[in-house]
Amino acid sequence: MQNSLSHLAYLALEYAIVTLELKPGALVTEKQLIEMAGHGRTPVREAIQKLAWQGLIHVRPRVGLQIAEIRPEDHHYVMQVRRELEPIAAALAAAHADPQQRKQLRECARLMTACAVTGDLPGFFAADKTFDEVLEAACPNNFITAALAPVQTHARRLWYATGTHDRMDRAIAMHVQAIEAIQNGDTNAAETAMTALIDYLNGA
Repeated sequence: MQNSLSHLAYLALEYAIVTLELKPGALVTEKQLIEMAGHGRTPVREAIQKLAWQGLIHVRPRVGLQIAEIRPEDHHYVMQVRRELEPIAAALAAAHADPQQRKQLRECARLMTACAVTGDLPGFFAADKTFDEVLEAACPNNFITAALAPVQTHARRLWYATGTHDRMDRAIAMHVQAIEAIQNGDTNAAETAMTALIDYLNGA
């Protein structure tokens, strides 16, 4: 995973968007985002470019920067992509993750379990973002991970926006089950657990 200043700025702004600190549809300035991210202009501009590519920020000529709205159809489209690609990514990661990545997965599972005990939804989202990045690093198919990265972030924002936090315990337990299957190198279990998780999050 990257630890560059631009990546740290991206993580700070992505988290603010996911947790609705930056409201959907809000107009913001580059200066505001620099202050929020706590990094300089160049790293923040690079972060904005990535967020724009992911469809989370829109660059409006002569207007400024706008946080993406949440549309009624977003949930269906996001889950449609995840349902097809994320189980494959999980199986590939289970087969190809290196020892360091498997260690990071164990830590993700530990943090998520702790968040379930305390009811810390923002903390869970931070751990889930780390999980997504480990999954991306461990999966050798760059085409799959390029497609998944934006929708995973959109999915977290949609879940936070719905306020259905009563389903948090079950969702975290299913995340941990998928993570443990990947960590253990069990490709079939990883694919099955990830499919079950996506179906649960989709209300199936």
